[in-house]
Amino acid sequence: MKDHVRARWSGAVLVCGKCSRKLDGGFGDKGRTPLAKALRQEPGFGKGRKAGVGVIETKCLGICPKRAVVVVDTRAPDRWRIVPEGADVALLGDQLRPNDG
Repeated sequence: MKDHVRARWSGAVLVCGKCSRKLDGGFGDKGRTPLAKALRQEPGFGKGRKAGVGVIETKCLGICPKRAVVVVDTRAPDRWRIVPEGADVALLGDQLRPNDG
């Protein structure tokens, strides 16, 4: 049995699932897409192990902002982001994407 599996991730983005559920979407063209799903659609992000940056929806992270979602970039775990409802996901993706591509 294997003891490990390779992944191409250069990092992971953790998205609070409870915040996302409270917004009932909140992102995308019509404001109905959850943040995790919208981020996975950005170039370089994804759910599978072949993505450049993994996007994982977690349980509650305990911050619970109003009309926003908490996001943690594992490459900077000391700085959690609060992403307001309707924020530009492409801009967020640019900020979270690794500098090397």
